[in-house]
Amino acid sequence: VSTSWNIGIIDGLSGWTASVDDVPADTISRRFRYDVALVSALKDLEEDIMEGLRERGLDDSTCTSGFTVVIKESCDGMGDVSEKHGGGPAIPEKAVRFSFTVMSITVQAEGEEEAVTIFQEQKPNSELSCRPLCLMFVDESDHEMLTAILGPVVAERKAMKESRLILSIGGLFRSFRFFFRGTGYDEKMVREMEGLEASGSTYVCTLCDSTRAEASQNMVLHSITRSHDENLERYEIWRTNPFSESADELRDRVKGVSAKPFMETQPTLDALHCDIGNATEFYKIFQDEIGEMYQKNNPPREERRRWRSALDKQLRKKLKLKPVMRMNGNYARRLMTREAVDVVCELVPSEERRKALTELMELYIQMKPVWRSTCPARDCPDQLCRYSYNSQCFAELLSTTFKYRYDGKITNYLHKTLAHVP
Repeated sequence: VSTSWNIGIIDGLSGWTASVDDVPADTISRRFRYDVALVSALKDLEEDIMEGLRERGLDDSTCTSGFTVVIKESCDGMGDVSEKHGGGPAIPEKAVRFSFTVMSITVQAEGEEEAVTIFQEQKPNSELSCRPLCLMFVDESDHEMLTAILGPVVAERKAMKESRLILSIGGLFRSFRFFFRGTGYDEKMVREMEGLEASGSTYVCTLCDSTRAEASQNMVLHSITRSHDENLERYEIWRTNPFSESADELRDRVKGVSAKPFMETQPTLDALHCDIGNATEFYKIFQDEIGEMYQKNNPPREERRRWRSALDKQLRKKLKLKPVMRMNGNYARRLMTREAVDVVCELVPSEERRKALTELMELYIQMKPVWRSTCPARDCPDQLCRYSYNSQCFAELLSTTFKYRYDGKITNYLHKTLAHVP
């Protein structure tokens, strides 16, 4: 990187020659050049790097090469950012932020077998360690616009994967290489970046090829099979249809990859949306249990509404939980507790069903720390060991006692919680 690396903020579309013309390009996004942003991040960590070398007893004058930096990339929509009184240029009223976090820095000293970690981000999920790279006025569902703006970012990242950065740290030039891990995406963004169909698709999972029906039949035994390279190959098959198959056969062959994968993401599970998705599911189970759904088939809408208002009234009275329009993280965390289940059980007529409901929640509470934790092996080793067993018991309960709800269907996050966390 040249000595004048303080380029500052550039037009987010720089890197494209002709730009999208119906929106003034200079209003639509702002970003840092990726290499410049990484240099800036490393300069910020200069003291930590030197400190790390000293703590590990490494002579900093011999450690000039062999540094490896792991970068976590994140991208998410920021919802509604509309102006209250209008008057600005015509731009979408949504925004998207692409950012990165320096997760760790290791160094392999000359003649040493092992690489030594000299910096590890203690709070990798904190807003304090998250560095914005690009801010754009785009709706995250507008695939064309998103890919147009992130195109140069992807190109810069690709160039950096192959090359080394030489940077002065502690008065000496040192050589760094970068590994990029796209793990900070929610499911919607992963599907968009990886060319998969939207989340209501029969292909329920971004990690494996299972269909919704298969996932509800076999709830726990799935391995992670999807990858960026495979998605690219499948897109080629989708595009060329080499075996001249019908649309349905072709779609089955490519397992729902029907757009070009654009940016590589790492298979992960987004803990917040996992909480929210599963709480939404439990909220519905609670309603169904209050109305003894397992005995009925197809109760009228009014009756279901009565169950729901009974549930809301009870939660508000006993737990001070106000009903929400859309499930959010805080509501989800308060709903998924022993207290909540006890309160709901007061409205469930049969003793046997109350027992099943309590057991379901107990298992869930046992499982949850594993996918909430940054480092489960350190934070909750016992729950980690029991996870597979717990998820099997959980699945067993769903497919027997709660069969009325999980016959041939299962939600995306319940599938991931049971099949992919282990």
